[in-house]
Amino acid sequence: MSDMITLDHIDLTFGRGTVNEVPLFRDFHFSLRKGQFVSVVGSNGSGKTTLLNLICGTLQPDRGEILLNGSPITKLPEYERMKNIGRVFQDPLKGTCGNLTILENMSLADNKGKFFGLSRAVSRGVLDRYRTELESLKLGLEDKLNSKVGALSGGQRQALALLLVSMTPVDLLILDEHTAALDPNSSETVMELTDKIIKEKQLTALMVTHNLRYAVQYGDRLVMMHEGGTVKDIEGEEKRATTVDDLLSIFNTISIECGN
Repeated sequence: MSDMITLDHIDLTFGRGTVNEVPLFRDFHFSLRKGQFVSVVGSNGSGKTTLLNLICGTLQPDRGEILLNGSPITKLPEYERMKNIGRVFQDPLKGTCGNLTILENMSLADNKGKFFGLSRAVSRGVLDRYRTELESLKLGLEDKLNSKVGALSGGQRQALALLLVSMTPVDLLILDEHTAALDPNSSETVMELTDKIIKEKQLTALMVTHNLRYAVQYGDRLVMMHEGGTVKDIEGEEKRATTVDDLLSIFNTISIECGN
């Protein structure tokens, strides 16, 4: 199966040329095959979020190339990449427009990349489709189409954000610690919805998480990062056999080696 995303020979240094210069990636390589659901874990500063920002275009590498479906996107601005990449952030407020209704949010997401004309914005058929999609979330949002999104709970907004980014076809779904700001019950609900949407829509997904149980339980590949490199990269039977205690053991070993 071909690669969906490839980062090749990536160098990245923060604060280059200053007293605060911090090298992170040195000749870093990472690839993600089409159809994979990959969980990425690692301590703070390991490069997890930076990896996502490089893919999405928020950051530019000092050296190296980034490919999406075999085509170079290294020089493409962030808004151009978002035509093919969907991202759900840690902050539930970032993925939705709080001042707009659920219906308006869904209509905007549904028309991503399209030209807006002067025809009727939302037809009866579209309304029925939106209600059906909201019903699949099992949060009762199908009866709140005209409610402002700002009135929803964090868990409801994050579930809606997941739905919005997957309403139009995307090559890659980026999950940026998307359950970290939620209470335990909402976190479980959103994670189950995440897995359901990825499987039903056959998405390629890259999830950064601090929740080791989610990393073990969900997805078909697990990557652990440390100081800008990968210290563990497993999939298949090896991943299915991996436990949270196994990951904690690696974290503890790294911590001891680093003198912590």
